[in-house]
Amino acid sequence: MRTLPLIRRNMLTPGQLRGARAMIGWSRERLAEETGVPNRTLEKFETGNGDLRLQAASKVRRTLEKAGLVFIDPDQELGPGVRLREGRKT
Repeated sequence: MRTLPLIRRNMLTPGQLRGARAMIGWSRERLAEETGVPNRTLEKFETGNGDLRLQAASKVRRTLEKAGLVFIDPDQELGPGVRLREGRKT
């Protein structure tokens, strides 16, 4: 049986995900609805009790970027982090 790769930690961290949701006021349930990633999977990742598969992490990150967030990767001077995109409409 072939297993899917787990995400690289620098693609999305649990702290970034919690912070991103807080910045735009989304519940974990809303993010699950928007991405199709199960709420329980998101909860386990955010609490450090599980990982996201690459495909799920990509969906989550793309969805949050479309909602107006910018992710700061660990290899950047300030990373890891997340911030609102300039000019984002609230």
